[in-house]
Order: sequence, then structure tokens, then C-alpha cells
Amino acid sequence: MKTPHSIEAFLPNAQPSIQRSRFRKKLLAWYGLHRRDLPWRANRDPYRVWLSEIMLQQTRVAAVIEHYREFLRRFPTVEKLAAAREASVLAAWSGLGYYRRARMMHAAAKIIVRAHGGNLPQSEAGLRGLPGIGRYTAAAIASIAYEEPVAVVDGNVERVLQRVLGKRLAGEGLWVAANELLDTNCPGDFNQAVMELGAVICTPRAPQCLTCPVVEMCATRGELAGTVKAPAQEKREIHYALHCRNGDDEVFLVQRALDAPLMAGMWELPELPSSCGAEIPAFSLRHSITITDYTVRVVRAATPAEAPGKWISVGKLHKLALTGLARKILRKAVIL
Repeated sequence: MKTPHSIEAFLPNAQPSIQRSRFRKKLLAWYGLHRRDLPWRANRDPYRVWLSEIMLQQTRVAAVIEHYREFLRRFPTVEKLAAAREASVLAAWSGLGYYRRARMMHAAAKIIVRAHGGNLPQSEAGLRGLPGIGRYTAAAIASIAYEEPVAVVDGNVERVLQRVLGKRLAGEGLWVAANELLDTNCPGDFNQAVMELGAVICTPRAPQCLTCPVVEMCATRGELAGTVKAPAQEKREIHYALHCRNGDDEVFLVQRALDAPLMAGMWELPELPSSCGAEIPAFSLRHSITITDYTVRVVRAATPAEAPGKWISVGKLHKLALTGLARKILRKAVIL
């Protein structure tokens, strides 16, 4: 009996089981030849798979690679991560944004060491009991590290499935379709292959259908139009004071409140009132957070004596949990 979102709707003129087999074979062959050489694909160590999946949430691959290497250098094992101070973890995460991910990973590492002897649970169900690990992340780790036959659904998989099937799927329907298409003999590689296809071939705009390994089995050839319009970017201008002393060997920074809803406890440059817009900035840069596009004006100026901040040695900045914008400003000023 067909399920509501059965993959059998896909290429109805042929035997569904044969089509699924052809699809898997062609996709895996393509992945074996063309997959990107990414550092987290060097092995299937569960800790490294987990780290990569958390870092890749809402973050571009190019932005993750160096952070991934540096994070592993500082915390090469789950035991090292569990024993670290939160400030050190946030400092290593600085620049990736969405810092709750780092805090949840740190909390999960402590549980793994305390309750699981330093080993990640080996099932999707067990992984979902850890802080910061939801359905997608649990399925990704379980399939890639432990070969558990569970499908993943992220934005790339969703787009591939909808175009291949020629159907708009949502919610549980996506997971049903993904699991029906899954190659249970090598679920880790297959899940990565579908995500890779969506990332480099079946892209949101201008999909490269002519180079797609499964194009003859696709119902839409990339022509399934989107229905959700991306929200318009809000534009804002903000100003920061860059105050240095001792020949630029120290910089004045302020710490966000420990109970702040965003980037709690992180360090940043003092923000100036918009009335400072009349001053000539030392430099400007662009910075985007979710749907807000900021023009950032940086003024070389002293901060008020009563400002609740601290002088930080430039040599210690790399150990500090800086906001992504603060790091960007300090690099632009050739201080970091």
C-alpha cells in the first residue's frame, strides 16, 4: 500500500524498486567521484562527525573549515571539550555565530563523559537525548558514524526530494520520502550524497541539471518553483568606537550581559549612539545577521571614562570570546 507521500509517485512508468535502485547507484557513483574534499570526511569518528554537523547548522561550508580545524586543535576529544571552560569554548567558536550551538555542545560533552564513558550514544534515539541534538543532527551522526539506516532531511535534501518527485512535501512527508529513498546498505554515504547533490548541483537558483547524475529520473529538471518568498533584508547603520592605547597593544572592549538573549557574555567594541554619524569613520564594513544588513562605521575614538569595559592585551584576544562582528572589525583594523 502506498504511503501518502510514497516515492512510488516518482517515475510511474517503471518499477519503483528498480527506479530506487538505479537512483541510489547513480547518485553514490557520482558522490564517490565528485564529493568535495572536506576535513570532516577524513574519517567517521563520532565526535568529529558531531562537531561538523553542529558547525554546519545555518553556516556555509567555506566559513566552517578553518573553525573546524582550530576547534579540533584546541579540543581534540570529547573529554577535552567537557573539561574546558565555557569561555574557552566560545572563544574557539567566535566568528561562527549562533553561539547557543557551542554552549549546547559543551553541555552535551559533559553528559557524554559523565553518563556514557566518553562515547556518544550509537543510535538516533540515544543521540536525541543530548542537548542541542535534534532529529536531523541525530540522524546524520547515527548514519555517518554508525551506519544506522536512518535518513536525514535538511534544506538541501528537501529541495532535491521536491524536485525529483515533482511534489511539494513538508513535515513528516519529507521524512517518509527520504527514508523510502534511503540506501540502507550504506546510509551514511547516501545521506551525504543527497546533501552534496543539493549543495553543488541541485542548487536553489540555476541548478546544473546538465551535470546531474540523476537528471533522467527527475520529475521537474529543477523547475519546481518556490512558494515562500525570502524576507526582505532590513538595512541599519551602527557605529562602534575603536579605542587603543600603548601603541595599539591594548584595545578597550565591553562584555555583553551574561543574561543577554543574544551572544551572552561575549566581548565586543563599545557601541556609539547614532549621533556619532557626523564623525568621520576610520573605516566601514558590512555585516549581516539573519535578515538585517548592517553598515558598520568604526570611529577611532576614546570611550567615556565611566564606560563599563576593560582594556585587553592584543596578545590575549585570541583567547577571548569575541562576537563575530568584533572579530571582523579588529581584523579590518589589523589588530587581530
